[in-house]
Amino acid sequence: MPRLKEKRYQQRVLLAMTVYVALMVLVWPLVRTASSVPLRWVLALAPLPPMLYVIALMARRIRDSDELEQRTHLIGLGVATGVVATLSLVGGFLASAQVLALDGSILIWVFPVMMICYGFTRWVVAQRYGDDLACDADESIALHWRVTAFAAMFGFVALFAYLKRDAFHAGMVVGMAAALIVVALARAVIHWRKRRARHRDGHA
Repeated sequence: MPRLKEKRYQQRVLLAMTVYVALMVLVWPLVRTASSVPLRWVLALAPLPPMLYVIALMARRIRDSDELEQRTHLIGLGVATGVVATLSLVGGFLASAQVLALDGSILIWVFPVMMICYGFTRWVVAQRYGDDLACDADESIALHWRVTAFAAMFGFVALFAYLKRDAFHAGMVVGMAAALIVVALARAVIHWRKRRARHRDGHA
């Protein structure tokens, strides 16, 4: 099986995340009104396939990486696992002591939190090794476009919440989308300056 190129990997992850968000917003809420038990199973687990696909993509990416890349991946996964395990223990103790009221829906956040910790940690470790993961290389999608894609996903969720007259969650998600847009604009400026500097150095 040929190695999955970085740009193709990022495209597939973004597509899977888009499908996941659409299923969570449009399909998953229907489980509460479904009368058939088999249908409730199907609706409840509908968002699972795109996440399993992302996990498979990550496993393939790590398998095909060189030793340095594998090291950054494994450190990122190790830190993410430790953070999620610690948060799970804290939440479990507080819930068992009835200090904090938690239900099963909190488990939905385990995978997203793990992926955020993994991505951030790997970026920090890669910076330490001199591998700039935030650079806009030709073989990857520019970071500001990736951030813009996630901002669009949050915008879609906010629109749906607004249409459902859930002003609190709509406002919260709009704030997250706005923050991502600011990050995307900042990264776009950095990208433009780097390209301008390279162009200037090339003609020097």
